[in-house]
Amino acid sequence: MLSSHFRAAPSPSHPLALLVGSGAALGATGKALDKTSGGAITRAMGHAGFKGNAGKTLTLIGLPGITHSHLILVGVGEGKKITRKSLEEAGGHAVATAQGARVKQLDIVAELPAAGKLTAAELAAHLAFGAELRTYRFDKYRTTEKPEDKPTLGALTMVTAKPEAAKKTYTPLRALAEAIAHTRDLVTEPANIIYPKSLAAECKKLEHLGLKVEVLGEAAMKKLGMGALLGVGQGSAQESHLVVLEWRGGKKGEKPVALVGKGVTFDTGGISIKPSGGMEEMKWDMAGSAAVIGTLRALAARKAKVNVVGVVGLVENMPGAEAQRPGDVVTSMSGQTIEVLNTDAEGRLVLADALHYTVTRFQPKVVVDLATLTGAIIVAIGSSRAGLYANNDRLAERLYEAGEATGERLWRMPLGEDYDAMINCDIADMKNISDGREAGSVTAAQFLQRFIGKTDWAHLDIAGTAWSKKPGAITPRGATAFGVRLLHDWIAKHYE
Repeated sequence: MLSSHFRAAPSPSHPLALLVGSGAALGATGKALDKTSGGAITRAMGHAGFKGNAGKTLTLIGLPGITHSHLILVGVGEGKKITRKSLEEAGGHAVATAQGARVKQLDIVAELPAAGKLTAAELAAHLAFGAELRTYRFDKYRTTEKPEDKPTLGALTMVTAKPEAAKKTYTPLRALAEAIAHTRDLVTEPANIIYPKSLAAECKKLEHLGLKVEVLGEAAMKKLGMGALLGVGQGSAQESHLVVLEWRGGKKGEKPVALVGKGVTFDTGGISIKPSGGMEEMKWDMAGSAAVIGTLRALAARKAKVNVVGVVGLVENMPGAEAQRPGDVVTSMSGQTIEVLNTDAEGRLVLADALHYTVTRFQPKVVVDLATLTGAIIVAIGSSRAGLYANNDRLAERLYEAGEATGERLWRMPLGEDYDAMINCDIADMKNISDGREAGSVTAAQFLQRFIGKTDWAHLDIAGTAWSKKPGAITPRGATAFGVRLLHDWIAKHYE
């Protein structure tokens, strides 16, 4: 991930990106360059049919009278519809186009064709944020990559009338960008590198930011009665862990916001083993825990004035000789018993104990859990949104709004007694799957709800959004770090 610099003027020789509004409207810098070139920019846009629509780009090379080697035009659409999110996406489109043009540096002019709602500093900062998120690349294990396949872009500069103000505005966004990159790294790492013990160690490394990190091993969890979580990992040679991350930046004694993440570092399905095709993707079944870790890192790095606790249950689900069997009955920390009909419905077992532990120990004002929980949510709503379940309408509305603002979008799903009855069991308090294939994501959420008591709670099923098979405006192909921006925005707006 590259770092951005902020300056008052572009370099005469650097490739330059300009924001273009609807109707091919140019800003002051673009108009000046167009005049210098004898109208070449306007003519080129006309010939190419480029109208400044959001998400569209046009690259111009060797224009008369212009010293910049490349001119990248980035559409931002109608001025009244421009938001922080759309600016971040424009920054992403600018650098993606620059990478395609094989340029080594890029200056982005943070200037709109018409006055907008954002300040000059905000405009530059959010362009930089999106640009840096889009330049993320995980190449730790590439040893034979051809030079022509490597990215060439090595320097980013935001050109703004207020460089010092923009730099100050960008500082907390930079902390968030670094946390997102770290989250993507954790999800992308293979399971022989990131497993429960090593992921717990990654959490401990964040103590230098002021986070308090506590790691519970199997002996401690056994004393607490976490039979549901421990049952999932008992077939693995890797010891299961529960990690607690605390950020106390708010008022002393004030109840925290709690985030809980599913951290199945590899999921074979256990005895109910998955098909081999695509099983390598199950290294990212810990994406919920990574999002919690990333959010806590971002809050601590910018010294957020809020109390937040993150709890992640870290296990590996393997079909070993000691593995849990279909039909086994386990006792959760809450005392409720669970018949495990399918060992591949393991994430809800991990979260059952993690949620109960969180609400009983910390008594949070609100708790949100994130999990790559069900394939059923992908069947229901696809991969452009995560499923949102909540026992509180106001909480659901606020999370939905944060998703719309950040681009990490949610769609609310139902809860109800009729769904809850589907996990009732003949020999235990509940079973971990319902009969048949109906409402798979909903019944999983109903299962979790049995472990949160009266606490305000939301569950985000991110199975379809944690990983992408194609790049987005500000996300690469692969791990997206879905949830970090959403939760950060939600906490900053409503709890700081």
